[in-house]
Amino acid sequence: MSGELSSLCGGLPEELCEQLAREQQVIKIKLEKRRYGREVTIIEGLDEREVNLKKLASKLKSKLATGGTYKNGRIELQGDHRHRVKDILVDMGFPEENIIIVE
Repeated sequence: MSGELSSLCGGLPEELCEQLAREQQVIKIKLEKRRYGREVTIIEGLDEREVNLKKLASKLKSKLATGGTYKNGRIELQGDHRHRVKDILVDMGFPEENIIIVE
């Protein structure tokens, strides 16, 4: 993976390249209603090549004490966690201005 990143960033250090990749992503957090009135928080816009969705989904599920999954390049969490997810992503180093909560 690090070989792919360095070729994308033209020889920049890997840490700097990861930061640049995070700053270019526009992350959308929205709520979907499912059957029986259930709510699901959807997180999309994360680049699968730059972010390990499986690991990120696992961290979010444990911090929010909820179930969820990742599929089709997006993370799905059971329940309405839009604002808490934004706070957690900002704490993890994603720029706040690139995270949009769709109401």
